[in-house]
Amino acid sequence: MFFSISLYLALAIFAIGTIYKVSTWLTRKVGVFGQEFTPSQRLYAAIRGVVGVVFSRKVLLLFRSLILDVFLQMRIAREDRLRWIMHILIYSGFTFLLLMHAMENLITAKLFSNYYSTLNPFLFLRDFFGMMVVVGVGIAVYRRFILKIPRMLTNVMDRYTIAIVAIIMLSGFLLEGAQMSSHSEFMGMVDDYSFISDDEELRALESYWVAEYGTVSPNVEAPFSDDILKEGAEAHENYCAYCHAPNKFAFAGYTTAKAMGPFALALDRVNGAAILWYIHVIACFFGLAYLPFSKMFHMFSSSFCLLANAVMDPRTSHPANIATRQALALDACTRCGTCSLRCSVAIAYEANGNRMVLPAEKLSFLREYTAGKKIAPEAMAAIHEGFYLCTNCNRCTVVCPAGINLRELWLSVREPILAEDGPTFLTLSPFSFFRGLNRPLLPAQGYERPMDEAMEAMAAAFPMARDTEATIPVVPTDRTVAARAHETPWGATFVGCFACENCTTVCPVVQSYEDPQAAVGLLPHQIMRSLGLGLKDLALGAPMLWYCLTCYQCQEHCPQEVKVTDILYELKNMAFQEVAAGS
Repeated sequence: MFFSISLYLALAIFAIGTIYKVSTWLTRKVGVFGQEFTPSQRLYAAIRGVVGVVFSRKVLLLFRSLILDVFLQMRIAREDRLRWIMHILIYSGFTFLLLMHAMENLITAKLFSNYYSTLNPFLFLRDFFGMMVVVGVGIAVYRRFILKIPRMLTNVMDRYTIAIVAIIMLSGFLLEGAQMSSHSEFMGMVDDYSFISDDEELRALESYWVAEYGTVSPNVEAPFSDDILKEGAEAHENYCAYCHAPNKFAFAGYTTAKAMGPFALALDRVNGAAILWYIHVIACFFGLAYLPFSKMFHMFSSSFCLLANAVMDPRTSHPANIATRQALALDACTRCGTCSLRCSVAIAYEANGNRMVLPAEKLSFLREYTAGKKIAPEAMAAIHEGFYLCTNCNRCTVVCPAGINLRELWLSVREPILAEDGPTFLTLSPFSFFRGLNRPLLPAQGYERPMDEAMEAMAAAFPMARDTEATIPVVPTDRTVAARAHETPWGATFVGCFACENCTTVCPVVQSYEDPQAAVGLLPHQIMRSLGLGLKDLALGAPMLWYCLTCYQCQEHCPQEVKVTDILYELKNMAFQEVAAGS
């Protein structure tokens, strides 16, 4: 009764959770793509897309991805051999245990007419598959907590997942060991499957099981005579051998039974095998019910993501399906850290500690953000920086084992993130270049707003630099601004500047305007002079800092080898710090 109720409850929670997860793929609006489509339209587009793939040549790509990417997990193998071994052990071990052991009455017993769980090869395979999972979990613990893969951050859900899998497997081996060593279990089998009425024959069989099967008995104790063991072996052949292979083949359970030997009788008196059975069953059912709400759900979502990306082309796929795939991608992430390890700007996380620089952490944030959870202002500021430090180099997409198109995802979600309150100064930096290149794909309304807000904030902080007709006071000055710039290796080269204006002459930004001063404020050589004179508002407030393309033309043509571009870059950092400190 307990088993049936628990099973149905776990299955019901699993089904409800799975339906909810799948529904979010059709309802969640991740970025700017596909915002106009309703869930029913996205479902219809998805069905049409699946049918179109099945009845086209793309079905071969789908089958190829299913074998190589889902079953063999070759994307992981190409990146990290140890992690591939870990995944194969856990994935294969759990799958075979589910099919052969947990669903034995539905599958194994139907395929093999003389099936008994205590016969070989099933007795051996159950322990073999279980040990595969245990070794895989051991590798996971080793990688996360001992090897400590760089930039792979561990959260509470990662710990829960490892703990649940470990409890399921360890309780299973403890249960098997307790059953092997239990005298009560032995007597139950004797009563159910044998017709022994002679006490001497029963004593001989019991002695044989103590010697060969790991049973701990209160009635007999080793060592046993050869005659007793021979008689017990004959009784075993008559009553037990047809449905029970030697326990030694269940190597993990048998080893556990031997280890439990000293306290097996005490455990048997409190019905320890039944207690361990309840623990194992509850752990399994809890894991099943928790699966849709944990990272373990990536077993399904990652597979679907890999298959979808194998047959979808962003240039030709229906926008509704692009939106659905991006929502699916948030659940497909396994938090393996491969993208963060390969990220070209992840060094910024190590410099300033902002986790949102790392791709894997950005995905975790997006799950909460798109679910409608309230985000603190500090978290929004961190994610602004994380998105705009991204150079869109595509390294994360190339190595993602779940096949998530991360570059496409960053472009899509960046726009609604920018719509949040507060200026994003990084919109004024060269890291906005990818956004500009993809401007035709982005909504026209509101495209300029983030940059306008940032420029307005700068203008409010340094008003003097924007008024090119104003009389510039030479006092008060701030000599620390030059000193701060000189603290850097490139800033120290400024002492060689003699205002020859060569930097301004070769600047492509200056050349693109008929009246450059009206457009960009101070010109490059004027910024250099303002820095030398200690006129902080002029040096830090010039729009030219943010119009700079970092093409390095000024730096390459400087006769004094002043690191002009690098100095401008440092002045941008100083300007941002000034504005942030005053806000």
